[in-house]
Amino acid sequence: MPQNSIDSIPINFNEESLWILNLALALVMFGISLEISIGDFKALFKKPKAIFVGVLSQFFLLPLVTFILVILIKPYPSIALGMFMVAACPGGNISNFITHIAKGNSALSVCLTAIATLLAIFMTPINLEFWGSFYAPTAQILKEVAIEPMAMVQLVFMLLGVPLFLGMWVNYWKPRLAKSIARVLKIVSLLFFVVLISIALYTNRIILVDYIWYVFWLVVIHNLIAFISGFSLAKLVGLNTANTRTITIETGIQNSGLGLLLIVTFFDGLGGMALLAAFWGIWHLVSGLLLASFWSSREIITKEI
Repeated sequence: MPQNSIDSIPINFNEESLWILNLALALVMFGISLEISIGDFKALFKKPKAIFVGVLSQFFLLPLVTFILVILIKPYPSIALGMFMVAACPGGNISNFITHIAKGNSALSVCLTAIATLLAIFMTPINLEFWGSFYAPTAQILKEVAIEPMAMVQLVFMLLGVPLFLGMWVNYWKPRLAKSIARVLKIVSLLFFVVLISIALYTNRIILVDYIWYVFWLVVIHNLIAFISGFSLAKLVGLNTANTRTITIETGIQNSGLGLLLIVTFFDGLGGMALLAAFWGIWHLVSGLLLASFWSSREIITKEI
């Protein structure tokens, strides 16, 4: 399997599909934010430790362990950059739902979703550029693409920031309406998003057949390491069981949909990057639900601090 072949293959995504992907991601974020209130942010002042650990795990620990993994396994350049992209994204859209099933701290999950979304406006471009520049093969891609960081910041703000503020605004003025809409919108928009990714994979099925096992196992290993990293950090600092489960899920469930959109927009759907992000988007649903199902059958130790 020649190394350059996957790096030179762009994923087919026409302009119409790109607009639909934009809309789907914004709707998913809007659906989540309908259940976020200003009061959720007060947790920062009441119990800042868990919040700090969650942010540290998502935006610092995961990119670091991803960099170490890339150095060790030396994947194809565009695959490696796809791994950096996924690691640079905030927590995934279904982390709140999975946390609830896993008997984690739902309030912490919601708060981390809001905070990570705001931080991602700047941290996602910064982390991608920072870690990607330290690995020579990905640094070369970044040099050739020459991304304007502010252009990426603006796009992330439009996709995450604007829906977040709009959803919170609706929740503030019409809380009952917000809850009613959220129940339907989160499920519908998420299914819509999964279908869109599936269509993209099907459209590029010839490429998929050639690289499915190579990309699949990298995603599985990367995702497993993300879960282990979040769990280990939470345990290391002494968080209780519910909070540990939440941090683990928030670290392992990444917003790969945002990553895929940024890849299509700024990297012309670079083959390895797009395939890795698309696979991650499907696999983390499976791994997250499996982990949540396992934890849901185990008791929470309430006496922990």
